[in-house]
Amino acid sequence: MQSSNPVLRNDPFASAPATGAVMTIGGAVWKTAFLLLLAVVTGSITWMQFNARGPVAVMPWVMGSALVALGIALGISFKPTWAPGLAPVYGLLEGVVLGGLSAWYTAQYPGKGIAFAAAGGTVATLAGMLFAYQTGILRATDTFKRGVIAATFGIFLFYMASMLLGMFGVQIPGVFGSGWVGIGFSLFVVAIAAMNLVLDFDFIEQGARSGAAKYMEWYAAFGLMVTLVWLYLEILRLLAKVAGRR
Repeated sequence: MQSSNPVLRNDPFASAPATGAVMTIGGAVWKTAFLLLLAVVTGSITWMQFNARGPVAVMPWVMGSALVALGIALGISFKPTWAPGLAPVYGLLEGVVLGGLSAWYTAQYPGKGIAFAAAGGTVATLAGMLFAYQTGILRATDTFKRGVIAATFGIFLFYMASMLLGMFGVQIPGVFGSGWVGIGFSLFVVAIAAMNLVLDFDFIEQGARSGAAKYMEWYAAFGLMVTLVWLYLEILRLLAKVAGRR
């Protein structure tokens, strides 16, 4: 079984046989909720610090947290047994990142409420995709997986190319602007991020069905957290583009 989620890849269940307690869907759900709670706590603190001390004091912490969180994500992706200890740390760090970026976007577009709208959009998308998955409207078939994986990898390569070109002062016109091309691109990326949720749901269901080891609940929760963070940031960027047109 494969997932387009960068941390839910290959078949980790093959190397995670259960010797005692086994993975359950409920366990993965509660652990995901716990990671989100940690992110909300540190995100709220970062938000308040941003408003009290300004971006100069907060944004270095945001960038540092992002780099450490990336390192943790790579570590867990290659060593799932580290997930129980490192996934909560990842949740705390991502909260700092999301809180700082949310406060920054809010300051750029005052009165628009885009951070709260992005949070609401993320929750609504999660609920909608879960409903579609549970009712069978969307299923993680092989064709569906291949399509989402290809699109996700293509977006990743595009972002990496844009970053490299930006180092040399080359900007890709339109895509990151507030014009219709930029909004259309963001809508596409949001849709692909949402589709990744279906693969994450399937990953959790398959893990519980196969009787994977208990620590895989943390691994699955961490993977779902990665997708939700990506989805939130893409919705936030989309709303910022729309607000920039007004």
